[in-house]
Amino acid sequence: MDWNDVRIFLAIAREGSLGAAARAVGQTQPTMGRRLRALEAAVGQTLFQRTADGFVLTDEGMAVVASAERMEEEALAFERALAGRESTLSGQLRLAASDWFGSYVLAPVLAEFARRHPAVTVELLTDARLYSLARREADLAFRIKAFDEPDVISRRLLRMPYALYASAGGARLRKDGRGARLVTMNAAFGGMPDVGWLKKHLPHATVAFTSNNREAQARMCAEGIGLAVLPVALGDAFPTLRRIDLGEAPPSRDTWLGYHKDLKRLNRLRSLLDLLSERFADAVA
Repeated sequence: MDWNDVRIFLAIAREGSLGAAARAVGQTQPTMGRRLRALEAAVGQTLFQRTADGFVLTDEGMAVVASAERMEEEALAFERALAGRESTLSGQLRLAASDWFGSYVLAPVLAEFARRHPAVTVELLTDARLYSLARREADLAFRIKAFDEPDVISRRLLRMPYALYASAGGARLRKDGRGARLVTMNAAFGGMPDVGWLKKHLPHATVAFTSNNREAQARMCAEGIGLAVLPVALGDAFPTLRRIDLGEAPPSRDTWLGYHKDLKRLNRLRSLLDLLSERFADAVA
């Protein structure tokens, strides 16, 4: 049995459609369909029921998922063990981070890394989902909380200060926020520390715009739509924004990096980790 066909089977089972599975594994949708048909022919069973809502595992498909996942674990462990022994500074590094962090914090570091190591190709993934380090969906990931996955080495990279921002031509802010408008996180992220801070310090302000995208918030704030709490690395990058001091700064946030323990000897990863430590040595406290 071809491991690549098993990998495709698992991707379809997890994503529920050929299109989403194709994006997850970097294949075309016709290739996914062809490989799935080849696998079903090889095992002599129909593994998925094709429905209007997507691909649903049949009883036969359900029966082999656990075995397929064990095959995946062994294959990925094999790949990580070999990758961890590579000594040359060449090949690919795949990183996962939030959109604003990738653009405004990591990009300058990655540019320096690219100049130092031109034979290494860096891929930066900035969509919202959490990429699996065990499945090598990413080699290195950045998050706002410590990693709890098994076999992942995690350490705090930096502590990011936040500030309240307004457009340079904005009206004077009243103490309780009366008459002010806010640009803030949407309801799905209502538990974020900066949302609670805004409610505490500007209880009478009204919400004008919400988004889970920090850069969108910064742009709306720069357009004068409302006040926004932003990471200073992002807010200070907009020349038309000014910081507002309410006597107490918004809560700062830690950023953690994580990578699978099997890659700890991967030379190109070690070189990037060294550069990150060098760049952010003073930003951990």
